Amino acid sequence: MTAVSSRRTQIGPADDMLLQVSGLAYDYSGVGAVSDCSLELPRGKIAALIGGNGAGKSTSVKMIAGALRPRSGKVVLDGQDITAMPAHKTVELGIALVPEGRLVFQHLTVRENLTLSGHVRRAREKFQQNLERVFDLFPRLREREAQNAGSLSGGEQQMLAIGRGLMTRPRILILDEPSLGLSPILVSQMFLLIRKLNEEGISVLLVEQNVHHTLAIADYAYVLEKGRVVQEGEGRALLKDPKVKEAYLGLA
Repeated sequence: MTAVSSRRTQIGPADDMLLQVSGLAYDYSGVGAVSDCSLELPRGKIAALIGGNGAGKSTSVKMIAGALRPRSGKVVLDGQDITAMPAHKTVELGIALVPEGRLVFQHLTVRENLTLSGHVRRAREKFQQNLERVFDLFPRLREREAQNAGSLSGGEQQMLAIGRGLMTRPRILILDEPSLGLSPILVSQMFLLIRKLNEEGISVLLVEQNVHHTLAIADYAYVLEKGRVVQEGEGRALLKDPKVKEAYLGLA
């Protein structure tokens, strides 16, 4: 794929840009993992970051969420530079990262997992309302409220991981490989859920290797290769792009 030009496409009015990321770079033990990640997420939209294994997708969203400090670059949330802000502070500003691998607290109950996330400052006053919303979205979690998270199925643990993110009342929900390891039926349900959350007003940054489903729901998408954004465009347009089809959909 050819690299994008230095002049990036404006995907919405500047005052509607909730998240603006430019030139993020990160090294692991001196080895470059991400060299130039730049993307934008307008208010109320779904932006996707796609690419193969080792492309730097997870590293990029960890930098955006404050879990990793970038070597260079900038992260701006609603006009505020949050590049150096740690994760516990970005959560209070409305960024929730649901990491790859779910990472729920295995020895705590479903309710205890949700309670821990629900007591961040921005969400504390509406704890019960947020809890009911999560249980309405995921009735299975209500049924297993007193069950240890480690005893849940993979799909149920993914529900819990997303539920934990929603308990913080996020403005931006960052989902890192939410369909990983799920059955085909659950994968379809997961993407329907993402669309539903977005329709309810949550802006979504979606990292996925399931390119077909992802580009079908993304308003805009970025292709990351070897730590650099090399292509970008509207989701459905990239779904039809010959280079993307060949590289990620197995179609010539």
